[in-house]
Amino acid sequence: MAHEFDQIYPRVHHKYVASVEENGGFFTDFWSSDNFDRNNFLKRNRIIAGLSEATVVIESAEKGGSLVTADIANSYNREVFAVPGRPSDKLSKGCNNLIKSQRAQLLNSAADLVYLLNWQPEKETKAVQKQLFVDMDDEENSVFAFLQKEGKAQLDSIALNCNFPSYKTAGILINMELKGVVRPLPGKLFELI
Repeated sequence: MAHEFDQIYPRVHHKYVASVEENGGFFTDFWSSDNFDRNNFLKRNRIIAGLSEATVVIESAEKGGSLVTADIANSYNREVFAVPGRPSDKLSKGCNNLIKSQRAQLLNSAADLVYLLNWQPEKETKAVQKQLFVDMDDEENSVFAFLQKEGKAQLDSIALNCNFPSYKTAGILINMELKGVVRPLPGKLFELI
């Protein structure tokens, strides 16, 4: 909560208090003696970003509290997703900019979220013969060698160690994923298959 426990803001949310208490609880960083201030929401959002596995921005203008929360989540290496909107819609500009600047993954549905966070239940899979010889170029071989040594690594770490710009490394990793060589993991990690 962005205020102390003695009040509910906005007041119309008072009807949800019993349900929240029954299924979880409330958390606040503020004392009863603290004055309510709209800046408290930004202070609260650092805790929300830290407690959450992922942050989803559904609608945001070019500037807004949800974008601050997305930045905080990125700094915590948490997953960030954004729902795209029409380019002409001012309330979609923030989401579209997050996606465009690669600070959020595009989210079209709840199924995307379940898939991207690897929340699917384990399925029994049949053994598949792995392709023994995958045709890779020099850049892909460089990334392959680094991941073989490290096991798992974040995109920025791969880019730094392989001396490629991040945007180029992202493209290399996508090609390697399509070839069945690497897979993405939560936290912007990649590992060899």
